Amino acid sequence: QVQPVESGGGLAQSGGSLRLSCAASESFFSITAMGWYRQAPGKQRELVATISSGGRTNYADSVKGRFTISRGNGRDAVYLLMNNLEPEDTAIYYCDITWANGESRWGQGTQVTVSS
Repeated sequence: QVQPVESGGGLAQSGGSLRLSCAASESFFSITAMGWYRQAPGKQRELVATISSGGRTNYADSVKGRFTISRGNGRDAVYLLMNNLEPEDTAIYYCDITWANGESRWGQGTQVTVSS
């Protein structure tokens, strides 16, 4: 499977919004799960949100009520709408896709910086 490609990161002010996108340009197997993770400087990579093929979502407590994960109509894309951003949300955000053959691949990451 090809590496997922993220886009949409950038600079936002505290309280602002950003929308991240991730797409797999080519899939030989159906996608079973998609998710967003983030890694801040000096910290381990952590889960932000995931969505299953059936649409079940899961969020980290720190982003519940502020972030929304969704899948594209073609189901090979995943989005993360981030509202009410906080400086603590500053990190590199990574997309992860899992296919039905069990393979999972990370994207290259996109930087999100939130200023206070």
